[in-house]
Amino acid sequence: MLIDANGLGKRFQRDWIFRGLTRAFRPGSATAVLGPNGAGKSTLLNTISGQLLPTEGTLSYSLAGRPVAVEDVPRYLAYAAPYLELLEELTLLELLRFHTRFKPLRPGCTIESLISIMYLEPARQRLVREFSSGMKQRLKLGLALYADAPLLLLDEPTTNLDATGVAWYQEHVRATRAGRTLLLSSNVPAEYDFCDEQLLVTDFQSGPKER
Repeated sequence: MLIDANGLGKRFQRDWIFRGLTRAFRPGSATAVLGPNGAGKSTLLNTISGQLLPTEGTLSYSLAGRPVAVEDVPRYLAYAAPYLELLEELTLLELLRFHTRFKPLRPGCTIESLISIMYLEPARQRLVREFSSGMKQRLKLGLALYADAPLLLLDEPTTNLDATGVAWYQEHVRATRAGRTLLLSSNVPAEYDFCDEQLLVTDFQSGPKER
């Protein structure tokens, strides 16, 4: 998916989170959205995803040369973030069956193979609410990385992962990034060292709030 941001800005009350962002995010690119905590990285991702409307500027989307309306972007989007909730009253198998009805898996990937990829075979019949925080994060990442979606957004993807989980993430984000438009919010180099582009949110902040 090609995303064109032109003069993009987002403001909450009188404070500009970012402003004047003009950039094209192209298929096959992996962009690290960088900045200190509270700089607006998640806000930028949520704006690009269409979940937040920009205060000024425009966003346009196209897929294979055809325009995509902002209300249709969720069809083509896979998103993983620590603040996104799972359906914890379901078992793992029930959740995967439900989720893939709306967000199919990549060609060649099945529910069973995804469970194996995530190393969650012993937990297939367990309620998701019984999972550890690391298991939940691996599940969120697995659903996003292996979704059949041309736009992939990852917000602080190694949150709650131990060293083994971080290595798992690094392996599978590289294995699934080809041909996608990937934006990744982080301030941890191990999360984004494979990215070929960087965007520093603080480069698009206007300074003092308006009066």
